[in-house]
Amino acid sequence: MTLKGERMQQARQTAVTDPAVFGKVAVLMGGWSAERDVSLRSGAAVLAALQAQQVNAHGIDADRQVLNVLVAGKFDRVFIVLHGRGGEDGVIQGALEILGLPYTGSGVMASALGMDKLRTKQLWLGIGLPTPPYRVATRLDDLSAAARDLGLPLAVKPSREGSSIGISRVDKLDQLSTAWESAAACNSPVLVEPWVQGEEYTGAVLQDEALPLIRLETPRLFYDYQAKYHANDTRYLCPCGLPQAREAELRDLVRRAYAAVGGYGWGRVDVLVDAQERPWLLEVNTVPGMTDHSLVPMAARAVGLTFEQLVWRILETSLSRAD
Repeated sequence: MTLKGERMQQARQTAVTDPAVFGKVAVLMGGWSAERDVSLRSGAAVLAALQAQQVNAHGIDADRQVLNVLVAGKFDRVFIVLHGRGGEDGVIQGALEILGLPYTGSGVMASALGMDKLRTKQLWLGIGLPTPPYRVATRLDDLSAAARDLGLPLAVKPSREGSSIGISRVDKLDQLSTAWESAAACNSPVLVEPWVQGEEYTGAVLQDEALPLIRLETPRLFYDYQAKYHANDTRYLCPCGLPQAREAELRDLVRRAYAAVGGYGWGRVDVLVDAQERPWLLEVNTVPGMTDHSLVPMAARAVGLTFEQLVWRILETSLSRAD
């Protein structure tokens, strides 16, 4: 084992028994993205879990003055629970690098890539990982061309939003205009893909380990914002029902897809499996939700980790970042 590896192992072992090793921890939540409300709920859950384990953690509703707050508060590290732009796209990560504050989760490059569905797809395609073909629309007329090229139904989505915000399914040509307005309103390039019919799975990654897959089922048209955070009729199946060998293959695909963007510490990858049993990677989440409806905590429970233990494990990863 290298010297750095020994220090990482020692830090993790110390942290397991001594919350003081973390020092003063800022839990960043809220922010200014379209996912602010979800982030506040995630952050509150994380903060409560840390404080229950005697970690000196403090919640901060991040605004444009957040760096001044961190400096004035003399924090030792940051637990990032900011979803979407400003928190999941490399912006806060870069600022924390300048301040020299260790933080949880992926670094600047991986965060920026993961937030951008278009760049993520281009990277996956470049290394031969399966993801649906796509077109980029800069105007409404481009959607019509994409429909001719890719066929219907289509998925029309903003390339730099999360939580299914701005996503539409287009089954008929007369739905293109509404789909365009919804996606273009998010002020990011509009990504167009064939709508893959099949089973939807999500795979969490924790400290380089792909956790058990979760199969998602909803009576809604698709697993949208309402299904993710509010609906009580969404089903989460873990075990996911796949044969053991098949699930192992998909978990390995999740791990490779996350590693490809440079993901670190923890995250989540969404996958569709079509009627021919072909997997299609959809997107990466480098700061997944941590609410009572969230998926990473569900996957962690499948391997015997409570929510408090999961949060602790995530915070542990910030110790190695200090090296």
